[in-house]
Amino acid sequence: MGGEETLGHRGSLAAPLIFVIVIGFQFLSRWLEHFKKNRGSKSAVSIQLRGEIKQILKEASSLSQPSTFAQAAKLRRLAAAKEKELANYQESMSKEMKVSYDLYLKVLFLSKVFTYFVLVCWFWRVPVATISEQLVQPFGRVLSWRAGGTLNNNVMVGIIPWLILSTRVSKFVCRLFK
Repeated sequence: MGGEETLGHRGSLAAPLIFVIVIGFQFLSRWLEHFKKNRGSKSAVSIQLRGEIKQILKEASSLSQPSTFAQAAKLRRLAAAKEKELANYQESMSKEMKVSYDLYLKVLFLSKVFTYFVLVCWFWRVPVATISEQLVQPFGRVLSWRAGGTLNNNVMVGIIPWLILSTRVSKFVCRLFK
C-alpha cells in the first residue's frame, strides 16, 4: 500500500513538473531567438555612426546656396562613406552574433533532448497523470500509450503523449506572450 501511495504522489507531481520543464525550454528558446534578432542594431558604435550620419546630412542640407554646392556634395559623399562603414559594421556584428547565438541554441537543443530522454526513461510504463475517461473519450488509448490503459474509469497518461501535449501547449502559450 505504501508503494502505491508513493507512485500516486510521484504521478500527481510529475505532470505539472514536466509541463514546467517543457515551457521553460520553450521560453528560453523564444527568448534566444528574439535576442538574436534584436541585438545587432543597438550597439554603441552603430548608434554613434548613425548620429554622425544624421549630423553630416543636416549640415549638407543647410548648405543649399550655389556657392556652397561643392562643400555640400563633399559632405554627402562623407555621409555615404559613413553609411557604408555602418553597413559593414552591422554585417560583421550580425555574423558574429549569429555564430554566438547558434551555439547557444544548439546547447539548448541538446539539453532539451537529454532532458526529454531522461524523462522518457524515468517515466517509461509509469503513468504521468490520470484523467477521467469521460473527458478524453475518443483519445484515451492514445494518451495512455505505454502507461497501462485505464484504471477505475481513469485514463493513465503516458510520458510520450504528455511530452507532445505539453510541447504543443507551451508553444501556444509562448505565442500568447509575444
